[in-house]
Amino acid sequence: MEFFKIKRDLHFMRYAKATAIISALTFIAAVAALGIRGLNFGVDFTGGTVMELHYTQTADLSSIRQVLAQGGYHDVRVQNFGTSRDVLIRLQSGKNESSAKLSDKVLKVLHRADASVQLRRVEFIGPQVGKELFANGALALLVVSIGIMLYLALRFEWRFAVGAIVAMVHDVVIVLGIFAFFHWEFSLTVLAAVLAILGYSVNDTVVVFDRIRENFRKMRKTPVPQLIDNAITRTLSRTIITHLTTQLMVFSMLFLGGQTLFYFALALTIGIVFGTYSSVLVASPIVMWLGISREDFMKSEKKPVDAAP
Repeated sequence: MEFFKIKRDLHFMRYAKATAIISALTFIAAVAALGIRGLNFGVDFTGGTVMELHYTQTADLSSIRQVLAQGGYHDVRVQNFGTSRDVLIRLQSGKNESSAKLSDKVLKVLHRADASVQLRRVEFIGPQVGKELFANGALALLVVSIGIMLYLALRFEWRFAVGAIVAMVHDVVIVLGIFAFFHWEFSLTVLAAVLAILGYSVNDTVVVFDRIRENFRKMRKTPVPQLIDNAITRTLSRTIITHLTTQLMVFSMLFLGGQTLFYFALALTIGIVFGTYSSVLVASPIVMWLGISREDFMKSEKKPVDAAP
């Protein structure tokens, strides 16, 4: 489907060197942010106390956050759990403070605003569980990346696999770097968003790569840079439609989903922007610079076997 059609090819590869420098500088800045500031891991990874509360009426999450902030609890996650009257609170425990004492203090603070609050459950998440979650998440990223690289190498050609992997690493590191720079909370939901970004980015890259492979078979006398420009231009309408509709859904979570989905949607928004950029101006130039040619897609002719005397 095309809502608009571009008659002349846009010269993306003409600016490949400039965009490569921009991408490299952005990547280095993201790595520096990760090394200097580090990720602000949430309770899911660092461990802490989880409290399940019940209200007699619909709980106002923003008011609960304000009450807790006034009581000195700023780094707290508040979300609905099951129904609109059930609330789940996650907060980090003090070094010399048990979960029982912490939950009692938090409950006293909440009782000042609403005496009907009932404590249903208190759990402590140990730091060891957080380390295992982080290790499993990192392993998931590695396995997904290897699987995607093998898939592209088998379906297309090894140069395409290298270009796609570099683009995916580019997207993931930049998203993590932005979270580290602004010290936003990195939780399991954000990790899920990063995994979603991997799939989303490679899907867009595969569409462009498929058109490049098709052009190599159709446009036999066209130079490689112009051939890639044509492939990107021909898929540009599809790219814009896909990203706009996806971003509309993500914006609904970002602005209407509350604090629970805010960082998840924010990570997706950043990933969609850089995923679109990397598919066009990171993966494709790398394939071109690696020396992709028409001969890589032409089947070698079988030599006739001489008949035995």
